[in-house]
Amino acid sequence: MRKLLTALVICLTTISVKAQLQQLTLDDIWYSNKFYGNTVDDLRFLKDGIHYAVIEDSYNNTISIIEYDCQSGKAVDTLLKNTWLKAVKKPFNFTSYTFSDDESKILIPYNTESIYRRSSISNYLVYDIKSKTTYPISPNSKEENARFSPDGNKVAFVRDNNIFIEDILSGKETQVTTDGKRNFIINGLCDWVYEEEFEFTQAFQWSPDSKRIAFYRFDETHVPEYTLQYFNDSIYPESFTYKYPKVGEPNSKVSINIFDVATGRTVQADIGKDTDQYIPRMKWTQDANKLSLQRMNRHQNKLELLLVNADDGSSNIIFTEKSKTYININNNLTFFNNNQNFIWLSDEDGYKHIYNYSIDGKLINKITDGDWDVTDFYGVDEKNKMVYYQSAEISPLQRYVYSIALDGKNKKQLTTTQGSNDAEFTPTFAFFFNTHSDANSPTDYSFYDSKGKFIRQEENNNDLKAELKQYALSPKKFFSFKTKDNVQLNGWMIKPVNFDSTKKYPVYMTVYGGPGSQQVLDSWGGYNLMTDEFIAEHGYIVVCVDNRGTGARGAAFEKCTYLRLGILETQDQISAAEYLQTLSYVDKNRIGIFGWSFGGTMTCHCIEMGNAVFKLAVTVAPVTDWRFYDSIYTERYMLTPKENPEGYKETSELEYADRIKGKYLLCHGLADDNVHFQNSAELMKNMNKANVVYQSIMFPNKNHSISGGNTRAYLYKRITDFIFANL
Repeated sequence: MRKLLTALVICLTTISVKAQLQQLTLDDIWYSNKFYGNTVDDLRFLKDGIHYAVIEDSYNNTISIIEYDCQSGKAVDTLLKNTWLKAVKKPFNFTSYTFSDDESKILIPYNTESIYRRSSISNYLVYDIKSKTTYPISPNSKEENARFSPDGNKVAFVRDNNIFIEDILSGKETQVTTDGKRNFIINGLCDWVYEEEFEFTQAFQWSPDSKRIAFYRFDETHVPEYTLQYFNDSIYPESFTYKYPKVGEPNSKVSINIFDVATGRTVQADIGKDTDQYIPRMKWTQDANKLSLQRMNRHQNKLELLLVNADDGSSNIIFTEKSKTYININNNLTFFNNNQNFIWLSDEDGYKHIYNYSIDGKLINKITDGDWDVTDFYGVDEKNKMVYYQSAEISPLQRYVYSIALDGKNKKQLTTTQGSNDAEFTPTFAFFFNTHSDANSPTDYSFYDSKGKFIRQEENNNDLKAELKQYALSPKKFFSFKTKDNVQLNGWMIKPVNFDSTKKYPVYMTVYGGPGSQQVLDSWGGYNLMTDEFIAEHGYIVVCVDNRGTGARGAAFEKCTYLRLGILETQDQISAAEYLQTLSYVDKNRIGIFGWSFGGTMTCHCIEMGNAVFKLAVTVAPVTDWRFYDSIYTERYMLTPKENPEGYKETSELEYADRIKGKYLLCHGLADDNVHFQNSAELMKNMNKANVVYQSIMFPNKNHSISGGNTRAYLYKRITDFIFANL
């Protein structure tokens, strides 16, 4: 009897505690910022290797850049306060900055306006730390991508598609190019498709000796245009027209030029006669007369490394990589200081690994090896002949930081805390800054030495952790299963609080599933996790499964979707739903799925091809036919419609709109410059023709992120209301 009473008291106490916990609301998640957590803002290691700088906000409109000691964590100096910037009428907030190479000056952008996903225009100031003087860069206009010359005496930037150089000492402005014209010629910036798919915007680089600038020139004259409409309370909408190359259509013609600052002479690099190709990366070697270019064919299955003579533009190919499918571009090319070696990352042996090549393109040695992927590369300590990287060696679900000797020996795991670990090393590789989280714990930030010895914690996010304890949350747990094709897939699951295995629950699946992506990862999910917890709190099991085509499991697993993008992935999501139907606590008649962008494409496929298992789908900003998407991304995985007509037909959601049988919600931003509203409009036409019953929500003036103001909270309110009413 005593044991029974004790158990009853414990049970009642547990119920009482859970009853006292708060319930999540979408306002909590998307309005209050209470689940945002603290970050370390724009940390920059200084060249001495033992100090770093960060932006700090004192919450009284004072923004400062403070210098700290890595080992002790003590403040050493205040490098800048926004109140010291006398060249402006009143202090302004800033969120980023750049040091000159000698760290005597700071370049600060402000009044920043976004353009596309990565691009923006800003006003700029240069602050001299020693003299505490402020110098405005081209104060009467806004510029893009302002950058110090290595000697710190000049700043180059782009204005109106032309490159300019401003001499800080004399104030003289030099115009490098003159032919820039919107929707025709771009100098020093990327066109839309390079920015989106090759993921960079600064298309110029100073040479190491500050004597030259190498830059891209995009001739987008013949690239087809697309027009977005903005509704700004006028009687006519405002049109925005820009160049967007869809599959099989003309791309920009790209050339690489090298400008000599002293003489004003420009030479054009020899990149071959083929104009229908890509130059996805450009980088100066340690030799100020040698520029490296990566040249890729339009099929993106052949990548060449070129060295260009900056004096006359002549070039030679030093290395070539080929693939039967496609080659992924990365930012890891590293030239040694002696200019005799370079680091190259490739998955040519089936997994992504690090290679050491001589400057003439001959393999010296493979540095890492094994049936696992290197997932990030941090650099080479040439003095001590050590390489630092991140990998998925222990599990595709986790990330750890490693060191290894340049000869491939003496590998050491530097981080051991389970979850996802990332690192940034000091220039001398004496310390690294570790960012860590796991599926159920917010991010913490710590310092380690290069041997993996813990130094100190910079930020633990204990306030957020305490806040989370005030809510009735359920832990995210990982699982795996085998499909009917005998493919093992990984997933995670969040069960409702007070889960009862004797009951049956509806399932809400969330998916992205695009090439090389990963959602099933032991890392903190932030706002998205809280939204999933909100849904679980309402009595749903929330599930995510990474299908074939996703990352960190080798090239064969990722690239098996080639030419049929979305087909095997959809089969895997259907298999996942069928697996869930076998679980005793799942209501097999109530399984729904949600996805955004590529995930939106997946949810549409699932409600079409898997209408026997999926009873509901929520699709946000989907590509409904790959013919409507951009050239670089789509042709990488699908080639062109002319080369792969059956693949395009098989993967088009427009072909199968009449198969949609369940509850369907379609959401899209009308000003989406990435996945055009055209995709949803064409799908709606076909659903209307087939008498498919569906709901839709369109967002005027909103792009692919559908954010700003209360937009994201409103979107999720509509989505969750739809789920709760129909699943």
